[in-house]
Amino acid sequence: MTIDYARARELMVEQQVRPWEVLDFAVLDVIGRLPREAFVPESHRALAYADLELPLGHGAKMMKPVVEGRMLQALQLKPGDSVLEIGTGSGYASACLGALAREVISLELVPELAAAARARLDATGLGVNVRIETADAFAYDPGERRFDAVCVTGAVTGIPERFLAWLRPGGRLFVVRGQAPVMEAVRVVKGEGVNAAATESLFETELEYLHGAEPVPQFLF
Repeated sequence: MTIDYARARELMVEQQVRPWEVLDFAVLDVIGRLPREAFVPESHRALAYADLELPLGHGAKMMKPVVEGRMLQALQLKPGDSVLEIGTGSGYASACLGALAREVISLELVPELAAAARARLDATGLGVNVRIETADAFAYDPGERRFDAVCVTGAVTGIPERFLAWLRPGGRLFVVRGQAPVMEAVRVVKGEGVNAAATESLFETELEYLHGAEPVPQFLF
Protein backbone atom coordinates (compact mmCIF):
# COMPACT_ATOMS: atom_id res chain seq x y z
CA MET A 1 0.00 0.00 0.00
CA THR A 2 1.34 3.43 -0.98
CA ILE A 3 0.84 6.10 1.68
CA ASP A 4 0.17 9.69 0.67
CA TYR A 5 2.37 11.28 3.31
CA ALA A 6 1.60 14.83 2.16
CA ARG A 7 -2.11 14.21 2.71
CA ALA A 8 -1.43 12.49 6.03
CA ARG A 9 0.61 15.51 7.11
CA GLU A 10 -2.21 17.86 6.17
CA LEU A 11 -4.74 15.82 8.14
CA MET A 12 -2.40 15.69 11.15
CA VAL A 13 -2.22 19.47 11.22
CA GLU A 14 -5.94 20.04 10.74
CA GLN A 15 -7.34 17.19 12.86
CA GLN A 16 -4.74 16.83 15.62
CA VAL A 17 -2.38 19.76 16.03
CA ARG A 18 -4.56 22.81 15.31
CA PRO A 19 -7.49 21.57 17.45
CA TRP A 20 -5.04 21.19 20.35
CA GLU A 21 -4.64 24.98 20.44
CA VAL A 22 -1.56 25.21 18.24
CA LEU A 23 -2.39 28.40 16.36
CA ASP A 24 1.03 29.93 15.71
CA PHE A 25 1.27 30.28 11.93
CA ALA A 26 5.03 29.70 11.76
CA VAL A 27 4.76 26.49 13.81
CA LEU A 28 1.86 25.17 11.73
CA ASP A 29 3.77 25.99 8.56
CA VAL A 30 6.86 24.07 9.68
CA ILE A 31 4.90 21.03 10.87
CA GLY A 32 2.91 21.11 7.66
CA ARG A 33 6.06 21.15 5.49
CA LEU A 34 8.65 18.93 7.15
CA PRO A 35 8.56 15.21 6.28
CA ARG A 36 8.01 13.61 9.67
CA GLU A 37 8.03 10.17 8.05
CA ALA A 38 11.72 10.63 7.17
CA PHE A 39 12.55 10.67 10.90
CA VAL A 40 10.51 7.62 11.90
CA PRO A 41 12.13 4.16 11.98
CA GLU A 42 11.17 2.10 8.93
CA SER A 43 9.14 -0.37 10.99
CA HIS A 44 6.78 2.41 12.18
CA ARG A 45 6.81 4.74 9.17
CA ALA A 46 3.17 4.06 8.34
CA LEU A 47 2.30 5.56 11.73
CA ALA A 48 4.36 8.72 11.25
CA TYR A 49 1.30 10.99 11.41
CA ALA A 50 -0.75 9.06 13.96
CA ASP A 51 -1.59 10.48 17.39
CA LEU A 52 0.93 8.15 19.03
CA GLU A 53 4.34 8.04 20.64
CA LEU A 54 6.65 5.97 18.46
CA PRO A 55 9.57 3.83 19.69
CA LEU A 56 13.06 4.82 18.57
CA GLY A 57 15.03 2.12 20.37
CA HIS A 58 17.32 2.46 23.41
CA GLY A 59 14.27 3.28 25.54
CA ALA A 60 13.55 6.50 23.63
CA LYS A 61 10.24 7.51 22.08
CA MET A 62 9.16 10.09 19.55
CA MET A 63 6.60 12.48 21.03
CA LYS A 64 3.06 12.72 19.76
CA PRO A 65 2.63 15.36 17.04
CA VAL A 66 0.30 17.39 19.27
CA VAL A 67 2.91 17.60 22.03
CA GLU A 68 5.59 18.59 19.52
CA GLY A 69 3.32 21.33 18.22
CA ARG A 70 2.56 22.74 21.66
CA MET A 71 6.25 22.55 22.57
CA LEU A 72 7.33 24.51 19.49
CA GLN A 73 4.61 27.10 20.07
CA ALA A 74 5.55 27.53 23.73
CA LEU A 75 9.14 28.41 22.87
CA GLN A 76 8.01 31.49 20.86
CA LEU A 77 11.01 31.22 18.56
CA LYS A 78 12.24 34.02 16.34
CA PRO A 79 14.47 33.65 13.26
CA GLY A 80 17.52 35.01 15.08
CA ASP A 81 17.24 32.76 18.15
CA SER A 82 19.80 30.28 19.41
CA VAL A 83 18.29 27.07 20.83
CA LEU A 84 19.61 24.29 23.06
CA GLU A 85 17.70 21.02 22.71
CA ILE A 86 18.10 18.40 25.41
CA GLY A 87 17.35 14.99 23.93
CA THR A 88 17.75 14.74 20.15
CA GLY A 89 15.77 11.52 19.74
CA SER A 90 14.79 11.04 16.11
CA GLY A 91 16.03 14.46 15.02
CA TYR A 92 12.56 15.60 13.91
CA ALA A 93 12.13 18.19 16.66
CA SER A 94 15.68 19.35 15.95
CA ALA A 95 14.72 19.93 12.32
CA CYS A 96 11.60 21.87 13.35
CA LEU A 97 13.61 24.00 15.78
CA GLY A 98 16.18 24.64 13.07
CA ALA A 99 13.46 25.81 10.68
CA LEU A 100 12.18 28.31 13.25
CA ALA A 101 15.46 29.57 14.73
CA ARG A 102 18.94 30.62 13.64
CA GLU A 103 20.83 27.70 15.18
CA VAL A 104 20.27 24.60 17.30
CA ILE A 105 22.66 22.69 19.53
CA SER A 106 21.12 19.33 20.40
CA LEU A 107 22.42 17.05 23.15
CA GLU A 108 21.87 13.29 22.88
CA LEU A 109 23.17 10.85 25.48
CA VAL A 110 22.94 7.71 23.29
CA PRO A 111 25.56 7.66 20.51
CA GLU A 112 23.45 5.45 18.24
CA LEU A 113 20.49 7.84 18.44
CA ALA A 114 22.74 10.83 17.82
CA ALA A 115 24.26 9.18 14.73
CA ALA A 116 20.86 8.14 13.34
CA ALA A 117 19.43 11.64 13.87
CA ARG A 118 22.42 13.22 12.16
CA ALA A 119 21.99 10.89 9.20
CA ARG A 120 18.29 11.77 8.89
CA LEU A 121 18.98 15.49 9.07
CA ASP A 122 21.67 15.21 6.41
CA ALA A 123 19.50 13.03 4.14
CA THR A 124 16.64 15.53 4.25
CA GLY A 125 18.86 18.60 4.02
CA LEU A 126 17.22 19.99 7.17
CA GLY A 127 20.21 20.00 9.47
CA VAL A 128 22.46 22.73 8.10
CA ASN A 129 22.03 24.85 11.26
CA VAL A 130 21.70 21.92 13.71
CA ARG A 131 24.71 20.62 15.63
CA ILE A 132 24.28 17.35 17.51
CA GLU A 133 26.59 16.62 20.43
CA THR A 134 26.75 13.25 22.15
CA ALA A 135 26.59 14.47 25.74
CA ASP A 136 24.85 14.10 29.09
CA ALA A 137 22.84 17.24 29.83
CA PHE A 138 23.66 16.88 33.52
CA ALA A 139 27.39 17.05 32.77
CA TYR A 140 27.24 19.52 29.85
CA ASP A 141 29.11 22.79 30.20
CA PRO A 142 28.45 25.50 27.58
CA GLY A 143 30.87 27.87 29.30
CA GLU A 144 29.64 31.45 29.22
CA ARG A 145 27.27 30.80 26.35
CA ARG A 146 23.57 31.45 26.90
CA PHE A 147 20.54 30.57 24.76
CA ASP A 148 17.27 32.21 23.77
CA ALA A 149 15.42 28.92 24.30
CA VAL A 150 16.04 25.56 25.95
CA CYS A 151 13.84 22.71 24.76
CA VAL A 152 13.73 19.58 26.94
CA THR A 153 12.21 16.56 25.18
CA GLY A 154 12.15 14.25 28.22
CA ALA A 155 10.49 14.61 31.59
CA VAL A 156 12.06 15.67 34.88
CA THR A 157 10.72 15.42 38.42
CA GLY A 158 11.78 18.98 39.17
CA ILE A 159 13.29 21.64 36.92
CA PRO A 160 17.10 21.55 37.20
CA GLU A 161 18.63 24.94 38.01
CA ARG A 162 21.34 24.32 35.43
CA PHE A 163 18.75 24.36 32.62
CA LEU A 164 17.52 27.79 33.71
CA ALA A 165 21.07 29.07 34.07
CA TRP A 166 21.65 28.45 30.35
CA LEU A 167 18.98 30.99 29.37
CA ARG A 168 19.53 34.63 28.49
CA PRO A 169 17.21 37.14 30.23
CA GLY A 170 13.89 36.78 28.45
CA GLY A 171 14.81 33.25 27.34
CA ARG A 172 12.20 30.47 27.38
CA LEU A 173 12.45 26.94 28.74
CA PHE A 174 9.99 24.20 27.78
CA VAL A 175 9.96 21.11 29.98
CA VAL A 176 7.58 18.45 31.29
CA ARG A 177 7.81 17.95 35.05
CA GLY A 178 6.26 15.77 37.72
CA GLN A 179 5.68 12.09 38.35
CA ALA A 180 3.47 9.84 36.25
CA PRO A 181 0.56 9.80 35.90
CA VAL A 182 0.50 13.49 36.95
CA MET A 183 2.86 15.48 34.74
CA GLU A 184 2.56 19.00 33.37
CA ALA A 185 4.27 20.82 30.55
CA VAL A 186 5.48 24.25 31.60
CA ARG A 187 7.12 27.30 30.06
CA VAL A 188 9.63 29.16 32.21
CA VAL A 189 10.70 32.67 31.19
CA LYS A 190 14.02 33.87 32.60
CA GLY A 191 13.97 37.25 34.33
CA GLU A 192 16.74 39.81 34.76
CA GLY A 193 17.81 38.68 38.24
CA VAL A 194 19.96 35.64 38.95
CA ASN A 195 17.04 33.59 40.26
CA ALA A 196 14.19 35.47 38.61
CA ALA A 197 11.87 33.34 36.49
CA ALA A 198 8.15 33.09 35.75
CA THR A 199 6.61 29.64 35.32
CA GLU A 200 3.42 29.02 33.35
CA SER A 201 1.56 25.70 33.32
CA LEU A 202 0.58 24.78 29.76
CA PHE A 203 -1.04 21.33 29.64
CA GLU A 204 -0.98 17.86 31.14
CA THR A 205 0.91 15.09 29.39
CA GLU A 206 3.28 12.22 30.11
CA LEU A 207 6.80 11.63 28.76
CA GLU A 208 9.66 9.27 29.41
CA TYR A 209 12.18 10.70 31.87
CA LEU A 210 15.52 12.09 30.85
CA HIS A 211 18.32 9.79 31.95
CA GLY A 212 19.37 11.08 35.35
CA ALA A 213 16.09 12.90 36.02
CA GLU A 214 14.02 9.92 37.17
CA PRO A 215 12.22 10.04 40.54
CA VAL A 216 14.18 8.84 43.53
CA PRO A 217 12.77 5.44 44.58
CA GLN A 218 10.59 5.60 47.67
CA PHE A 219 11.05 2.83 50.20
CA LEU A 220 8.12 2.10 52.48
CA PHE A 221 8.56 0.24 55.73
